[in-house]
Amino acid sequence: MELLHITSLRQGADGSHKDAPNYANYGEAKANPYPKLPEALVFQNGKPVKTPADWAKRRQEIAELFDREVYGRMPKVTPAVKWEVTSTTREKNGDFDVITRKLLGHVDNSAWPEIKVDIELNITLPVDAKKVPVVLELGFTRPFPLRPGVTPPAPQGPTWQQQVLAKGWGYAVIGPNSIQPDNGAGLTQGIIGLVNKGQPRKVDDWGALRAWGWGASRALDFFATDPGVDATKVAIEGHSRYGKAALVAMADDPRFAIGFISSSGAGGAKLHRRNWGEKVENVASTGEYHWMAGNYIKYAGPLTPDDLPVDAHELIALCAPRPVFISSGSLEAGDGWVDAKGMFLAAAAAGPVYKLLGKKDLGTTEYPPVETTLIDGDVAFRQHKGGHTPGPNWPTFLQFASRYF
Repeated sequence: MELLHITSLRQGADGSHKDAPNYANYGEAKANPYPKLPEALVFQNGKPVKTPADWAKRRQEIAELFDREVYGRMPKVTPAVKWEVTSTTREKNGDFDVITRKLLGHVDNSAWPEIKVDIELNITLPVDAKKVPVVLELGFTRPFPLRPGVTPPAPQGPTWQQQVLAKGWGYAVIGPNSIQPDNGAGLTQGIIGLVNKGQPRKVDDWGALRAWGWGASRALDFFATDPGVDATKVAIEGHSRYGKAALVAMADDPRFAIGFISSSGAGGAKLHRRNWGEKVENVASTGEYHWMAGNYIKYAGPLTPDDLPVDAHELIALCAPRPVFISSGSLEAGDGWVDAKGMFLAAAAAGPVYKLLGKKDLGTTEYPPVETTLIDGDVAFRQHKGGHTPGPNWPTFLQFASRYF
């Protein structure tokens, strides 16, 4: 805040206490204070974008604005990663015979030995797999720690991993927190701290979302060396904050073939200009600012979301022409915070870029009823009846991905 010459920030929305004066808005009457979105298909000089060649130039303008104002700049040079297989296990997952490898990606820290980064990656392939598609999840590489005496609920039907294996594909999970800690204090640690030699960030340095995406790209480097994996058919998937990171990774790295972006909310697929659930002020607060560039914070201080030069529809457009599936749960079941309609509107507004590149848009700009499946285009959307989980949308995503894989 000192670097930005800001002394105060606006308070974010309270999603927990209905009697709070700043309780999150869940009514459409107040949801759209800034209805005009930045034009993806207009150059900064006001000229229209008419051809795919024009878009290639316009894309650079948009990417530069996201770099500077929203997610921060990835360093031009990042350290090399050397992958080590730490264990190989032949096992069964449901009915499927698989081989699971656990890996550590040792990041070269010779430039600053005080900071050590080892990226955790698990990959599971069918036995005797040769060049199979893989779904890469930004998630948890170890069993989630449960309180003593708590047993996790039994899965309803096949797990997402078993659904992937039923296609003959493989799956992998990368641990974002092993790439970059998920807190502000961690900005002088992890890959961001290593590149900065333990010093705090500049206002346009990268935040955790972009760093997590960088780590996912390093997993993709490894897949390209693995004879069991078809590295041209790797999907990236993430939920909640990791859904934000998966969308950033998809926009940044053209090698990701398809994206499953689950309940990503503000800083992900939701329009910043919407006032519903999570707001810019929440993302810029002490709990989440480390996800973004320092510059992003000013849009919760002297500036407003309407001053942002870009919005989420343009982040989705940066993924074009590759297919993207935007997923959400329902307000009634507890997923209102992520603003399903705000994500739908962003997906719809990315459509003209997909069409310019010869692909199909969502097919509608009318927000559909819950459980309407929109997967005929290259931008896809579905809101399931459940809560803050990707679970009910896995079958739909795999049906969508099967068109391409």
